[in-house]
This record gives sequence, C-alpha cells and structure tokens, in this order.
Amino acid sequence: MAFKLAIMGAMPEEIEPLLKRLGEYKTTQYAKNTYYEATYSGIDLVIAYSKIGKVFSTLTATTMIEKFGATKLLFSGVAGAVNPELKVGDLIAASSLSQHDLDITAFGHPYGYVPEGQQFVPTDKDLLLLAHEVAREMELPLKEGIIATGDQFVCTVERKDWIAETFDADALEMEGGSVAVVCDALDIPFFILRAISDAADMDASFSFDEFMVSSAQQSAQFVLKMVEKLGR
Repeated sequence: MAFKLAIMGAMPEEIEPLLKRLGEYKTTQYAKNTYYEATYSGIDLVIAYSKIGKVFSTLTATTMIEKFGATKLLFSGVAGAVNPELKVGDLIAASSLSQHDLDITAFGHPYGYVPEGQQFVPTDKDLLLLAHEVAREMELPLKEGIIATGDQFVCTVERKDWIAETFDADALEMEGGSVAVVCDALDIPFFILRAISDAADMDASFSFDEFMVSSAQQSAQFVLKMVEKLGR
C-alpha cells in the first residue's frame, strides 16, 4: 500500500542532512514555512523544519498531514538528557511523550494532562520495532523511553530533576509532545527520534551549541535508514 511520509525537524540543522542526501526536491511555501517534497527509496516524502516550540510544531505537523497528505510521520532532532545514562550523541526513541509545562493541577489533574487528553501519548509500535531493527543493523545503541516536551529550554538542575521525577522522563525537548497529540488525534502513525546534544543542566546552552549539528546528523542518518527499510 502506497503512503506518503512526513519527516520533521525543529531547526534547519535538523533537516539539512536529509536535504543534502536527497539532492533534488520540490519546494512549496505555505503558512510562513517551507516544505520540501521528494522521493527516496521509492517513498514520497514531505520534509520541513517547524521552528522551535509546541505551537510551530503543531502547525507544521498538521499541515504535512492535512495539506500534503502525509500518512506516517518521523521526527528527527536533538534533545537534552534527563536520564544520567544518556550521553551526548546517544540516540533515544520515544516510547511515549508528555508535556511537562502543561499544568492544571489546581483542578486536581496530574501535570501534563487536560480533560479529554492524555498525560502520555504512545508512539507507533511498528515504527519502534523498525527503529530497533535499524539500530541493530547499524550497530548503534538505541534507548527507548519517555520524552517530555515543553516551551522551555531547560538548563537548571532543579527543573531537570523535577521533570525526571514527575514524568519518569529520559529526555526533554520542545516539539515532540505536541506532534504526538496531532498524530494521535488524526490517526497518523508517528515516531520521534532524538540524539542527545546536552545534559539539560547549567552547561546546557554551551554543550548544545557545540554538539547540536553532529547530534542532528546522527539522528538524520538513522531516520533515512528507517525510510530505506520502509521502502522495501
């Protein structure tokens, strides 16, 4: 069965490795953003970076599905480590995602939850299994765990520890949770892959700048391997 695959990042650096690999693509300007369409390994792709944060990532994911007809979505990017076992360059696939800055606890609800929503949105199981298969073939360690999303660049130990304790999170970033909500609502299988760029602590802004490009390249290379296997 034919399908169209969306590949998202948050920043230009997160999709540039993909575009370089493709070489040729069609460009469309829409809703103050740029979308790139191409075919790779027999699969029709639409690629975009959303810009940073939950609002922009929601807009971009919805556009890729509703306007460009994507029926599966992969997210490639970088994240801060919450789990101390994760080091810069390590890959983590989200088993589920939550929004750490969503707070209506005043009404008796847990952090990250609103009525008619979910505190944790699970990732597509088939795409997770495919990712682990790719990791074995590439001889790369791939951790699976909870990724927490919020409209904050977390760079304090206190906030990092609170997120770890509250959500049992392994990594944190600024887009995946909102993309998960969109895909879940529209019944689109999705997968979120992040390469660790920093430790979400006092040195986060320094290590992020230093390692973001190499970590983004690592994530993009992995996602392209997934596309190749999906095209077989």
